[in-house]
Amino acid sequence: MPVASFHGKEKEMADRLTRDQRSALMANIRTKHTTPELKVRSVAHRLGFRFRLHRKDLPGSPDVVFPRLRAALFIHGCFWHRHRACGKASIPATRPEFWAEKFGRNVARDAIAKRKLRRAGWRVLVIWECEIKDELKIANRLALFLGARSLTARSSPRALRRTS
Repeated sequence: MPVASFHGKEKEMADRLTRDQRSALMANIRTKHTTPELKVRSVAHRLGFRFRLHRKDLPGSPDVVFPRLRAALFIHGCFWHRHRACGKASIPATRPEFWAEKFGRNVARDAIAKRKLRRAGWRVLVIWECEIKDELKIANRLALFLGARSLTARSSPRALRRTS
C-alpha cells in the first residue's frame, strides 16, 4: 500500500496478508446488496419510493431503478469505481499496472452505462460509498433527483429514523 512520507513522496508498504489471505478477502467482496446499497434503498423506501433492483435489461444493471420515474441509481464503492474526491480511491502498491488497468476498465464501463441510459431517456444518479454516512443528505438528494416537492412533502424527518 502506498503511504505518504513527510517529503510528499509515496513509499511502498508490504501487504500484511499472505497472497492466499488477500485472495480470499477479495473474493468475499460483494457486488450486490452491499451495506451502502442497503442504506440507500432503506432511505428511498422510507421516503415512499418504490423501486426495482439490478435490472439486467438496462445498461450497467443499475443498483436501484425507479421505472415509473425513468430514474436509475448507481451506488458506487469509492475504491473500485475511483471516486476522485475520496481517499479510499488509493492504488495498491502491489502490481500497480494491473490495478491501473482494472480501474480504468471500471471507470470506462461506468461512463458507457451512464451514457447509454441517458440516451435511452433515463435520468442517472451516482451515490458514492463515502456519502452514505448522512442519511438526511441522502434523503434530500434522492428527493431532489426523483422530483419530490420537498423532503417534508413525502416524509417527516422522524420517518427517516429507523424504527427498532
